[in-house]
Amino acid sequence: MGMSNLTRFSEFILLGLSSRSEDQKSLFALFLVIYLVTLMGNLLILLAIRSDIQLQNPMYFFLSILSFADVCYTTVIVPKMLVNFLSETKTISCAECLAQMYFFLVFGNMDSYLLAAMAIDHYVAICKPFHYVTIMNHRCCMLLLAFSTAFSYLHSLLHVLLVNQLTFCASNVIHHFFCDVNPVLKLACSSTSVNEVVALTEGLASVMVPFVCIIISYLRILVAVLNIPSATGKCKTFSTCSSHLTVVTLFYGSISYVYIQPLSSYTVKDRIATIIYTVLTPMLNPFIYSLRNKDMKRGLEKLINRIKSQMDRLSTTKVNRICGP
Repeated sequence: MGMSNLTRFSEFILLGLSSRSEDQKSLFALFLVIYLVTLMGNLLILLAIRSDIQLQNPMYFFLSILSFADVCYTTVIVPKMLVNFLSETKTISCAECLAQMYFFLVFGNMDSYLLAAMAIDHYVAICKPFHYVTIMNHRCCMLLLAFSTAFSYLHSLLHVLLVNQLTFCASNVIHHFFCDVNPVLKLACSSTSVNEVVALTEGLASVMVPFVCIIISYLRILVAVLNIPSATGKCKTFSTCSSHLTVVTLFYGSISYVYIQPLSSYTVKDRIATIIYTVLTPMLNPFIYSLRNKDMKRGLEKLINRIKSQMDRLSTTKVNRICGP
């Protein structure tokens, strides 16, 4: 991918969340804690699912991929933001900016399609329980994952290639904490009409397809739940979807607020709203899925107990080596 079209600037300046110097250290501490909690929470979810044979089913398979995508998603954005909090220059090269934009779009789209795959899994489990094993088999899960990954990479490549064709000559200050598409487009001197049309057609379709899939799945689930005679059965069945619905609401609610609007109306409020789906949602996902899921709680407890026993074994071995026989 050539960089010759990004003329006059070899780098951009990321304005960040605040231009006040007194805010930088407190923001650094806040987002460092959030990032570490995100990493630890998602990695624990990933390890718990991989190490517990009782969690080896399609729902937890997609949840483990979602946790991995969330780790990558935040790692694309937060480390550079943390560096800029403590830096005077707050610069990012054009190549780094395009790379950050590309992988942000990749993992953001993967999150969207994985949430849709999880909705399909819930629908099959509740509405077609006797056919669940044959429908949601290993081949089906791998095909859904392959489609999610391939489409996300191709979609992101299209947008980044279009941005790479623009010229930037008026200002190199990006009014955001990372290289998001809209703030970068606002700096372009050349026409962004093609970018905007693609964003409102292909880009909107890429978000709406999984969202519509989720809506249809839950409408069918709702019909199935309403047909259950007992109130206890209704609550128990629908409670299995509560964690997923919470994550979907957080993710799509914030994304629709930021992106379903004209480029000219993009403001600082959108920068704050972006924090919800880029930083807060990946941090909250492990808590939402573990606190509302008995199987996940049990898996995490088993993992933590296994880690503790290994630590105790290592410490005992170390003491024996020091003290001797």
